[in-house]
Amino acid sequence: MTTNSSSAHQPFISLVEHPRLRILAFLFLLMAMFLATLDNQIVSTALPTIVGEFGAVERFGWVASAYLLASCAVMPLYGKLGDLIGRKYVLMTAIAIFLIGSLTCGLAISMNTLIAARVLQGLGGGGLMVSIFALNADLFPPRELPKYQSYASLVIMTSGALGPLLGGTMTAAFGWRSIFLINLPLALIVLCGVFFLLPNRKPNRQPKIDFAGAILLAVSVTGIVLWSDSSEIFGSLFATPSLGVIAIALVCGMAWVLAERRAPEPIIPLTLLANKTVALLIVVSVTSGAVAIGMVNYLALYLQTVYGLSPTSAGLFFIPITTGIVVGSLSSGRLMSITGRYKPYAIIGLAFSTTCFTLLALLGNGAPLAVVAVLLAIQGIGVGLGQQVPVLGVQNAARAGDVGAATGAVTLSRMIGAATAISIYGALLAHGLDTAPAVPGAGPLADLTPTAIDDLAGQAHQVAIAGYSETFTMIFAFAAFVAFTGLAAALSLKPVALGSRSSGAAKVPA
Repeated sequence: MTTNSSSAHQPFISLVEHPRLRILAFLFLLMAMFLATLDNQIVSTALPTIVGEFGAVERFGWVASAYLLASCAVMPLYGKLGDLIGRKYVLMTAIAIFLIGSLTCGLAISMNTLIAARVLQGLGGGGLMVSIFALNADLFPPRELPKYQSYASLVIMTSGALGPLLGGTMTAAFGWRSIFLINLPLALIVLCGVFFLLPNRKPNRQPKIDFAGAILLAVSVTGIVLWSDSSEIFGSLFATPSLGVIAIALVCGMAWVLAERRAPEPIIPLTLLANKTVALLIVVSVTSGAVAIGMVNYLALYLQTVYGLSPTSAGLFFIPITTGIVVGSLSSGRLMSITGRYKPYAIIGLAFSTTCFTLLALLGNGAPLAVVAVLLAIQGIGVGLGQQVPVLGVQNAARAGDVGAATGAVTLSRMIGAATAISIYGALLAHGLDTAPAVPGAGPLADLTPTAIDDLAGQAHQVAIAGYSETFTMIFAFAAFVAFTGLAAALSLKPVALGSRSSGAAKVPA
């Protein structure tokens, strides 16, 4: 990668010089991030009520998928625009689009209008995530940044945990429209805070928008995420429409590479992707998304089917995960700020995930619940230790003028990893249940809900549990393989210190 040496060695100047105002601006950014990440989860518990009002149950999944598709498609574009014209007004535009999308969601009159409004909301939400991570790098010097990024990571995890609870509570108390309309006053507060507290640091370069690259990349990313959800949409990952979607995504991806070679200001510079450190960190990001985000729902299903826990009891086992994430994230943030090293935390985090899923695969349904809780806590600590490493490492490796593009690329890679893994886990689950022996007196295992399995007795109950146990052995083994792939990439990273560039970086002991 060609590195701008002057940008690599120039002293850091914070976007907001006054320390108290800087922290206040950071709090507004955290509030904006909370809005963007919460809205991806809060709708889940409100969906049955929405379907009850609008019908169209066949489009049930699109209410959530539309937001994810739109936000992923625009992440790289927002990152690049921030590099070209300054991040303040790019973030404000994203907030405004998110606000209008939230209003139209709350005023939707049919399932189709709600899905369209969710697309608009996602177009803003994707920009919030990328712009905020990039702005954090403008606010805090590289050695302090890990501490503050750890708070941002906690906001993401907290919103993911609170989203379903808030969605159900607000829907019951005020109706489902309230989960969208509550964004309006909060988004307006954030918009005002960003306007008054953040200056716009406009880069000294002539903006040249790479429209061809932006469109090709958006279509390619949308195709990949859409294909990852094709089991629900088209019935199979390998159905004819699914294969058509992934073929279009691959063709657009190849066309995007050709377009970026000629573009004066590419959406994601190919020199950035050619940097070995960046490439390895993207592998770490993809695999981390797969085992951290992608496994959440499957762990809940595992506890309900193999151990017969109620949804409420299964939910209690996410306390060790959440606690582990908090401990891991805050600890690694402070340690990285002190030592300037990020490689060890990627290694330890993915080693913990590999260990957790390997042991879950080997133990099957023979492990006591206390052991399962310990393993989930290990997984949580692993996620917390490593989740901010890819963003920090890629921002550190990029030229000063490419921080937004780098942030967009690595944030997008994590979401793609999660979406693709969810699909593969689902395919493994469907295969395992379809090939499992029929349950005596109850029929195919795939037709039985966790509650129905819990009501079975004797041999039928044992057969059902054994079928799910063997299926989850496959799923956990695959998750362990994915985590091990990320671990291998993390081990291959150069020990680059925060505040230096990977091409000519000062090295610290690994």
